[in-house]
Amino acid sequence: MAKKKFYVVWDGIETGIFDSWQKCKAVTQNYPQAKFKSFESLEMAKAAYSSNYFDIIGKKTVEIKLSKSELLKIGSPILNSIAVDAACAGNPGIMEYRGVETHSKKQLFAKGPFEQGTNNIGEFLALVHGLAFLKNVNSAVPIYSDSKIAISWIKQKKCKTNLVLNKKNQVLFDLIDRAENWLKLNTFNNKILKWETKAWGEIPADFGRK
Repeated sequence: MAKKKFYVVWDGIETGIFDSWQKCKAVTQNYPQAKFKSFESLEMAKAAYSSNYFDIIGKKTVEIKLSKSELLKIGSPILNSIAVDAACAGNPGIMEYRGVETHSKKQLFAKGPFEQGTNNIGEFLALVHGLAFLKNVNSAVPIYSDSKIAISWIKQKKCKTNLVLNKKNQVLFDLIDRAENWLKLNTFNNKILKWETKAWGEIPADFGRK
């Protein structure tokens, strides 16, 4: 399933934040020099809309400022840990994933590219690969992911993707089967933690392609 995006229109037939490309297109398509951009979350869209278009357009992410109390509540990441992330060009599209040391960003493993994958599948496989890696080296450190969906799939021991199996992604589905079997047959003590992007910035394993 594709990630939902939000569209900020600074200059168009109408301005504001729109929750679909169709709505954004309707107010920008025939408007000369329309100014608009998509964002991965409503919070980012709100932060962008309150800023100047020319200050935002060249940035990969939008800084969302949290209050001191919010930052205090979230705390700091555990640096003695590993972090995983996935990247997908299209949905479905060419997907890859990797794991790194959180404190140094040293790459520990990387897989892909795979044809006809999704970001959620990549995040799920990255977590399972990370857990297997930590068990193999007998490490109890936690593992970070910025995907709530992938973390929930790990808890269910099931990759609940809606992607349809075909010849191009057969290899990917074989990996999913292996990952699900690993979860069913193995136990682990590593904590799976949510990376708090708003407070800490992009996860260390991020591919930097946003």
